[in-house]
Amino acid sequence: MRRLLVAIAVLLTSAAVGVGLGYAPDRSVASLKAEFAPPPSQFIDVDGMQVHLRDEGVRDDPMPILLLHGTSASLHTWDGWVAALAPTRRVIRVDLPGFGLTGPNPSGDYAATSYVPHINRVLDRLGVARAVWVGNSFGGEVAWLAAVLAPERVGALILIDAAGYPFVPESIPLGFRLALDPNMAPIVRNLLPRFIVANSVRDTYGDPDKVMDGIIDLYYAMALREGNRQALIDRFAQGVAAHGAMSERIPDIRVPTLILWGSKDRLIPPQNAERFHADIKGSELTIFPGLGHIPHEEDPANTVARAIAFLATLPAKQVSIDEL
Repeated sequence: MRRLLVAIAVLLTSAAVGVGLGYAPDRSVASLKAEFAPPPSQFIDVDGMQVHLRDEGVRDDPMPILLLHGTSASLHTWDGWVAALAPTRRVIRVDLPGFGLTGPNPSGDYAATSYVPHINRVLDRLGVARAVWVGNSFGGEVAWLAAVLAPERVGALILIDAAGYPFVPESIPLGFRLALDPNMAPIVRNLLPRFIVANSVRDTYGDPDKVMDGIIDLYYAMALREGNRQALIDRFAQGVAAHGAMSERIPDIRVPTLILWGSKDRLIPPQNAERFHADIKGSELTIFPGLGHIPHEEDPANTVARAIAFLATLPAKQVSIDEL
C-alpha cells in the first residue's frame, strides 16, 4: 500500500507542476449553496457553525427520525430514504461537523463522543426531545453512542454498517488512505483529482457500476468545501487510536435496535453486524446480499422498506423538552 501512495503522490505532484491537473482549491459555501442547498435546506447556528440540515415531513410526528451520514458523506446520502419516509414521518438530516456544507468544527474536536451533545443541541433548536437515531458508518457510531451517553434522547436505533468495534478492513477507500497517511495529507489538502473521489466512492458500493457521475460530482464538491479536507485529516488523526474504545458499552443499549448491513461491505466487515446483534439485547439484524458499505444509498428502496417495517413496531410517545 505504501508503494501505491508514493506513486499517487508522484502523479499528483507531476500533474500540478506540469499542466495544473489535480490542483483543487477550496470552494466556498456560497459557491455550493445554489446547487446543493436549495429549499428545504436551512442553516442554523450551533456551536459556532452554520449547520446545514433539512427538516421535512409531517410536523406532528411524536418520534421524528434523525438521519446521520458517514465519513466524507453528506445529508444527500439519504435522499432515497427521505422520499419514502417524509409522506408519513418527520425526517431530520444534518451535515455533521467536518463534512458537507456544515464544514469544519471551530473547536477542532472530532472525537465521536463530541458529536452526541452537538446533535442534541441541534435537536433542541428544532424542539425535538427524542428521536429514532439512524446512522451509517461513523454516523452509526454517533447514534449508538447517543443511546449510551444520552439514552433519554433516543427512542430507537437503526445502525447501518456502523462503526464501533475494532475491525480489519478488506479494503480502505483511496481517499481515506491518503488522508490517514501523514506524509500524503499535505498533498491532499491542495491536490485532489476527481478520480480519487470516484475510486473511493466506488470502493464503498457492492456494485461499483451503480456509481453514476452525479454521485461522484456530489462527493467531490463536498470534499472541496472549504476546510473539509483538513477536517478529515484531523478527524482521522484524533479518531484512529480511539476507535472501538467504548465498544464495551454497546451491551448497555436498551432501546429497540435494527441493524442493517451490506454483505459486500469491504470497509467494516459483516462480522461486526453479528457482534452488534449479539451485544444489543433484542436487536434485529438484516444483511442485504450484494450491497456494500452504504446500502441505504446503493439500494434505498429495499433498505428503507426494512426500516419502515421496523418503525411500524415501535410505540409512539410524545416527549417534550420540558420532560428531559
